[in-house]
Amino acid sequence: MIYHDEICQLIPHSFDMCLLDKVESWDENSIICCSDSHRLKTNPLVREQHLSSIHLLEYAAQAMAVHGGLHDREQVLKMTEGYLASLRNVKIDLCELKNIPSELRIEATKIMSQAGNMIYNFSVFAEDALLVSGRATVVAVSHNE
Repeated sequence: MIYHDEICQLIPHSFDMCLLDKVESWDENSIICCSDSHRLKTNPLVREQHLSSIHLLEYAAQAMAVHGGLHDREQVLKMTEGYLASLRNVKIDLCELKNIPSELRIEATKIMSQAGNMIYNFSVFAEDALLVSGRATVVAVSHNE
């Protein structure tokens, strides 16, 4: 299991902006993360005491970033910087996240990877209830040196 402090080293977000508490499992093509940060008053996405399920897209994006960081670390590569380029087939169960008492489970499965660019399917659950799902394209940033 990988916990919050180590996750912060794998993505550009740190402290409260790193929304994931732990990586439950991961392999070459998938990752499962968990989080309770949706219930914290210090969650940086909260506006006027409100955290909408639309914010779960950031949870999914962070899970994908952690997956890429873990892969790069395992392959002893410099971590690839990437940006969320597109979201498709997004389905959101509109709800107020602070009313969800259970831990969130964030799942991402890589379905394509080429030259640092990736496509993932993602889902976010509260217990067995699917809150958000969709497909994301992550584009690698190339730095001309």
